[in-house]
Amino acid sequence: MCPWNVKFAREVKEPSFEPRAAIAGKDARTLAREILAMSEDEFRAAFKGSAMKRAKAAGLRRNAEVVLADNHD
Repeated sequence: MCPWNVKFAREVKEPSFEPRAAIAGKDARTLAREILAMSEDEFRAAFKGSAMKRAKAAGLRRNAEVVLADNHD
């Protein structure tokens, strides 16, 4: 983590910057498992209006598989 960012980090109070429920408070492996289990409709609902949709469900699933294949825990 960048020391500069840690030193000056502040809690964000702007609701539009809050993490979406689909990703909030989850570690990478948990999120990866959930993304792999999402249907297309669930993906669209979870990321509606989000830049995450640019990666498309297939792209996020590919990335999720990489996260789960990484054994550096």
